[in-house]
Parts: sequence; structure tokens; C-alpha cells
Amino acid sequence: MQVARAVILWIAGVTRNEWRSSIVSILIINGSSDSSRSNPVTAHALPLSPLEKIEMLKRVLMLLLLSAPALAAAATLSVEAVVSPAWLERAGGIHEPLQPGTGLRSGDRVITGGGARALLRMSEGSAFRLGENATFAVDRLGEKKTVAGRAVNGVLNVVQGAFRFTTGALGSQRSRRDLDIRIATVTAGIRGTDIWGKSDITRDIVCLIEGRIEVEHRGELFTMRDPLSFLIAPREGPRLPVAPVSEEQLRIWAADTEIAPASGASIRGGQHRLAVASGLNEAAAMQVAQRLRGAGYPAMIRAYRSGGALRYDVAISGLASPEDAAKIESSLRAGGLLS
Repeated sequence: MQVARAVILWIAGVTRNEWRSSIVSILIINGSSDSSRSNPVTAHALPLSPLEKIEMLKRVLMLLLLSAPALAAAATLSVEAVVSPAWLERAGGIHEPLQPGTGLRSGDRVITGGGARALLRMSEGSAFRLGENATFAVDRLGEKKTVAGRAVNGVLNVVQGAFRFTTGALGSQRSRRDLDIRIATVTAGIRGTDIWGKSDITRDIVCLIEGRIEVEHRGELFTMRDPLSFLIAPREGPRLPVAPVSEEQLRIWAADTEIAPASGASIRGGQHRLAVASGLNEAAAMQVAQRLRGAGYPAMIRAYRSGGALRYDVAISGLASPEDAAKIESSLRAGGLLS
């Protein structure tokens, strides 16, 4: 409603202070329900020129981006949890921090930084985990509802880094999957299984934990059926034979994609937050938030009135626990993003 009001005011011939009031209302609605902070600013109206209207519209859109949490889209694949820094690149060129609740679609790319993790969830319950320094592309993804249940199909591309795909207990028994996961030189056809893999500049690894997968490597087609088996495909030369994997090695590999407790995770529905800066003016708050967001942390702005003046706080919300908030604070300080 507030967004629609702002756009209508701009078209109709808005004034500077009407714009200001609309911006403040939007930020307060997204940031606080405290009635003591919900009064919009009022002052004498000054007419805006067409260029000023355009500039103010840009500011509203930027403030909305920095103040409104991502909406949980009804998507086939969405973000369940994140350990930052991590980014989402949309097909249209938008580059933003990755955060829980965001729906992914064909053409999107997820990028994780050092020490980061991401947990993505299919609508039918399957989980896709990413480790640090990974690049993951949704080449194609679709879903159909049939009489028998859901049918998910698509191509997911692990450009680099470690991943784990698990149907597991959350996967619906009435769901069908026809997914291909590309790991550089290897393609694994997924129907219902638990698979771990990794791609780097020297080799690709595919480990079958449970189930079975159809594998293609440089024109060779074969099936992996034995649980706890893996193959290595060097970038140069032929692949190595499929071999058993030890439980110890599997634990080491699995840790590369798991989100550990108190690791700085934000989750869907997380109730904890880290206050990064408070009591700032608008320009300073936007500068802090944009710096953090550029570094892969989903910082948000909240506006409120203090002593008759507008002030702004910057925070990272949706964290899983106080310990996760403390870990994020430590990481920001270590990276020079928080003094």
C-alpha cells in the first residue's frame, strides 16, 4: 500500500515533504510497530521539479531495497539458510546478498565466499547444500502438479565448489524428480538419492551416498548403484574407476557443506539480529548498509523518530541464535567491516 501511494504521489505531482513522509512511512512499517515511532514527518511543502522527482524515486527504491526483507516466493527452489558472505545474481543483472526466503528461478546464480554455506530447499522437500567459495547456477528449473503429485525437472550447474543434494525424509513420497546436476566435466542424473560432489580447477568428484545416479562423463554413460562409492574425473585425462569411500573421508567431505551451530547462520524465520550501527542520518545509514551488502551481508535499514528528528539503524536480521549473531559480529570485525 505504501509503495503504491509513493508511486501515485510521484505521478500526480509530489512535493519534497510528501516524498519524505512516504519514505519514512515505508521504512517504519518495515522496521517497527512501535506507535511512538510511527508518526510521519510533516513540514511545509515545496514543489519538485521533474528531475528531482526522478532522483527521489531512485532514493525510495533504494531505501525499499535496504529496508524490506526478501519475500518468500512460491518457488520450486528457495533459500532456507545462509552463512554469509554470499550473493545472488539474477539473470537481469541484479547482484544482491543471499538471504533466507528468497526464491530462485532459471538463470539465477548463487555465489558463496570464504567460510560461507547455503542451504537451498526444493518445494517438495529435497535439500541442496553449498560449501564455501562455490558458484551454483540454476540453468533450468520447472515444476508441474500432476494427479500423482509434483514433478520437478531441470538442470542445476555446480560451476565450482562443494555441494550435497539429499531427498531425505522431507522429500514427498508423491514427488518425482528429473534433475541433472552438472559438475564441470560430469553430469549426474538425479531421481531420488543422496549425493555429494565437488569441482575445482584440477578435478571433479562425485560421491554416491545412497540411491543411484546416471552419470555422463565425456560421452561415456554409466550407472552408479553402490552406496558409499565415488569417482574422480581429472580435468586432463580419463576418469578414475569408481571406488568405495571410507566413512572418515565422507565425514570430512560432508563437513564442507554443512551449516555448523553458531557459525553465523541466518535462517528462514530467524528471530535474532545484530545491530551494526544506530542513530545515523540517512546518508550515513545507506553508506553502511551498502558497504555490508556489497560484501555479501544482508544488512537492512530501520527508520524511527528520536527527539523530533529522523534517525536510522542498520542491522542484520534473521539470525538463528545469539551465538550466530556473535559469530557474524566477529567476522565483520575481522574483515574490517565493523569497528
